[in-house]
Amino acid sequence: MMKVWLMVAFFHTPEMPSVKYSAFIYKTEDLCMENLAYFLNTHEKQSDLYKSTTKTDAHCLEFESFDILRFKNTGI
Repeated sequence: MMKVWLMVAFFHTPEMPSVKYSAFIYKTEDLCMENLAYFLNTHEKQSDLYKSTTKTDAHCLEFESFDILRFKNTGI
């Protein structure tokens, strides 16, 4: 078992019938938080019209997972 971090990003517009989401997995909390900040900053750089019609949010969640070979072999 290993600890990983999952960044879950949520999106919603008035036209969507539900909230959409995307999830990304990271080996460390620092990497997750860096990407979370990038995601939120990217949203803030959008036009006022975009921000008034698209709601976003994101969170980094700690998760105990089975070993992920891609993360075991990185040396990070």
